[in-house]
Formats: sequence, structure tokens, C-alpha cells
Amino acid sequence: MKQNESSITSLISAFGRAYHCQYDTPLIFDDYLAKELITPQEFAGIRENMIQGIHFFNPDMAQLIKDDPDEILRWIVQTQLAPTPLARAAYCERVLLHEVALGGTQYVILGAGLDTFAFRYPELKDRLNIIEVDIPVTQQFKRSRLSSAKLPIPSNLHFVAMDLTDKGSLSRLVTEELSSEKSFVSLLGVSFYLTKEDLSRLLQVLFTKLPSGSSIVFDYADEHLFDTKGISNRVDHMIQMAAAGGEPMKSGYAYGKMEALLDEAGLLIYEHLTPEAIQEQYFQDRIDHLRSFETIHFIHAVKK
Repeated sequence: MKQNESSITSLISAFGRAYHCQYDTPLIFDDYLAKELITPQEFAGIRENMIQGIHFFNPDMAQLIKDDPDEILRWIVQTQLAPTPLARAAYCERVLLHEVALGGTQYVILGAGLDTFAFRYPELKDRLNIIEVDIPVTQQFKRSRLSSAKLPIPSNLHFVAMDLTDKGSLSRLVTEELSSEKSFVSLLGVSFYLTKEDLSRLLQVLFTKLPSGSSIVFDYADEHLFDTKGISNRVDHMIQMAAAGGEPMKSGYAYGKMEALLDEAGLLIYEHLTPEAIQEQYFQDRIDHLRSFETIHFIHAVKK
């Protein structure tokens, strides 16, 4: 990713959530504010680029629906772009709200991108301290969009600009920004882009300060990431698109390897959702194109 550009993946993810809220039913995840953080020009530009790229995603589908641009976009968003961002956000927020009910008072969003949780839950302003962590250019981009959308920053929301792979910044996050209170951490759409060493260090350093009972939700790719094609080759397309956007995918994990990595950080797996379980929980009986993504798993892990 170029230094003067915001994360492409964060913008595309927000586009998928915004599209879902406007055009899909029933909703898997209702991020009704996502569209406020994307300009009409950006929405139109992403829409046009996706429609023009239908031959990349599926030449046969391109021929079948070539005269219906709205259906082309619908197929691309529902098949390729939206399934994982929607399901992981829905899962994460369900777990988060449960953890808050159990006494969690600090929410750390790693790789926050254009997350809107703090703005959709103003009733938690006095109960939950929220810390959004992302690279400086993405946070600057988000702040400008919040300003344009006239969304004032809540008093319980704090921004920490840093690179999650930088050892010094990670140490400062833990020592200077986080409090030693029961916390919930989210790491959505990030683990794929970290090396196994970076992910291991991130978890170990982060949870040194957080007390027992603190937990994390994240998504990860399994060991079949780089040799699975998926529906309409969508897994391969995901890898290609990430590389083309300057954010190549780096890591996939067998379950046992992930379990060991978490154990080294003092974490126990509380819940693990396979692609089949994600399908059952979030996509069952849908009549559109939304289906759980092959090779992508969700984990809720708790500090011992």
C-alpha cells in the first residue's frame, strides 16, 4: 500500500457493508453508517470498476448477465466482496456485547479501518472505552470522512495510529494506551496480511497487560488458503486482489498450529467457527448469492 493512500481493503469492506444495508434482505449485519463514510463518487467508482471487472470474476456469468449491470454488481458483491466482512462483523459484535454484559470495559479494535461501532452504540458511552488502532493514513482518512459526515467523535473513542508489525509501537500501545482492565479485542480482516511471527508477537505483547478473562475475536485463513479455488474461483481472486492492492496475503494456519500459537500467548480457544459453521449461523436458507467463504474461520479466544 502506498504511504499516501488509505487502506484499499478498508474502503472495499465498507462498500460491501453499505451495499448490503441498501440492497440485501434479510440483513446479516446492519452497518447503516457505512455509506456515510464513502463519497457518492467513490461508491459509483467502485461500482463501475466491479461491473467492468466481471470477466475477471466469472466469464460465464459475464456472458449470462451482460445486459444487467445491477445484477452484475449484486453477484460480485454477494459472491466475492461481502460474505466474510458481514459474517465476521456480526459474530464479533455479538460476542462483544456479551462480554460487555459480563463486565468488559475496554474495547480494542486492531486494524479498525472504517469501523462504525462507537457511533452505532452511543448508549455504551459511559460503560465502554473504545480504542481504534490503525496505520496513520487510514486514521487520517477516517477522521476526514467523519468530519464530512458530521459525525462527532464520541468521548469514549480514542485513536492510536500505529503499524501493528512495528515492535516499538506495539510496546507503546500496551504501556501507554491500554488500561489493565477486562478487555475485548477484535482483529478482523488482518491476520491474513501478517506473517505468523508478527501475529504471534502481536498477541503475546498485547495480552501481557490485559487481565485474565479478557478475550479476542479474529478471523483467519486455514492451511488450504493458497490451494483452494472456491466458488467461481473466489478464493484465488481474493488473493489476487489483495496482492494487486498492495496488501498481499501471507499466512494460513492448520487448526492445531493456531491453537498452539494462541496457547503461547496465554489464550484458550473458547469458540471456533469453521466455514460450515459460519454458513449455518449466518447464511442458511438464503436465496441470494451470499455464502460463507471457503478457508475462512472465526475464533473467540480467552486469556487464561
